[in-house]
Amino acid sequence: MKRDIYEELLNWKSSNRRKPLLLKGARQTGKTYILKEFGRNEYNSVLYFNFEEDASLDDFFNKNLDPHRIIEDLGLYRRSEIHPGRDLIIFDEIQASNNALNSLKYFQENVNEFHIAAAGSLLGVKLSVPKSFPVGKVNFLDLYPLNFFEFLDATGESRYRKLLSELSQPLPLPQAFHEDLVDILKKYYFTGGMPEAVKEYVQSRDFSTVRAIQKEIINAYILDFAKHAPASDIPKLSLIWDSIPSHLARENKKFMFSAVKKGARARGYESALQWLEDTGLIYKAFSVSVAKYPLKGYMDRSCFKVYALDVGLLGAMAGIPVDVLAHGNKLFKEYAGAFVENYAAQQLVQISGLPLFYWRSEGKMAEVDFLYEGNGKIYPLEVKSGINPKSKSLKSFDTQFQPPALIRTTLLNLKRDGRTYNIPLYALPCLRTMLAD
Repeated sequence: MKRDIYEELLNWKSSNRRKPLLLKGARQTGKTYILKEFGRNEYNSVLYFNFEEDASLDDFFNKNLDPHRIIEDLGLYRRSEIHPGRDLIIFDEIQASNNALNSLKYFQENVNEFHIAAAGSLLGVKLSVPKSFPVGKVNFLDLYPLNFFEFLDATGESRYRKLLSELSQPLPLPQAFHEDLVDILKKYYFTGGMPEAVKEYVQSRDFSTVRAIQKEIINAYILDFAKHAPASDIPKLSLIWDSIPSHLARENKKFMFSAVKKGARARGYESALQWLEDTGLIYKAFSVSVAKYPLKGYMDRSCFKVYALDVGLLGAMAGIPVDVLAHGNKLFKEYAGAFVENYAAQQLVQISGLPLFYWRSEGKMAEVDFLYEGNGKIYPLEVKSGINPKSKSLKSFDTQFQPPALIRTTLLNLKRDGRTYNIPLYALPCLRTMLAD
């Protein structure tokens, strides 16, 4: 399955500042697959070590962290000489061995000619612990579920990806193309971007089986709560996770601890919420009332929204039935447009690689769904689940901050009306190129 991150892996391999790589991402987003595929295609051989599957690997890092000795021992263990620059060493689920994680410092300092890529589903949790990894001694990449453009590639619709990627102006597409892309987007909303679910859809076009796979993934995440999270947080994790669809169904979609459990307070649930974010299972978008750089300096830490990592998993969590796909564009409007907003959050995280923010006026009378940072500017982005483009909040934002452009993303075709851009939801991944001028 073609993934956009492959190009970044190629850049990492050829970079003159290459260090051991840490690939982060939620479980079942395809980290192991893409690293092995990259190794098979770009190196003479791949030496793969999984610290969860083979607990004895930790022993190689317990004696000392001399990288020369470790390389020699691992080569003997695999009965294969490891060649610097020609072979790729993969340390999977590296968070299971703290010594292995810390050894990356010495690989970078003493034997950086060896190419090492490490991955782990719980790396975010591990790295949130102070002094748990070698600062400045590794390169980072993040892998997410497939975005909509990757979904187009996976489903044999690369022609549409090429068409959208080459757009530099929001000029309307032929109506037949527009309607076809809306229909594909609807299928993406249901299928989502988890590789196993996408693969099943491509092979069988059976949405019932896709939904069964999504439920299996969700159950695996819940088992991870019990297996890896602090004991005191386990029940809280399940409550927060299960509450995401109902939070997004609210009109303002603001996350409220009291809605997770009656009487719940932030102090008792913050660590569980942070655990979910560190594992990559959720994205948080913080409120700001001032649209100035740096947005982080103006954010209200007590006011935020929580989105699921994948719109398809959100549908499975909410119990959206398979037959909703037969009812026109009903899926876009389910849960008060929750899927549309979650979809937008999912695409924006990958487009910018930056934290998510949204704007609320100081009097809380107006709200814009997201703020997009690009080209050194801040743009308001209003997300609509249908074809009604009107937005009082965009006008209010414009009056206060005079941004270079106002952006709406809807089910309407591409269009520009003065400083207002209408970007169809399916074209959201090419937002950066649309605003390049």
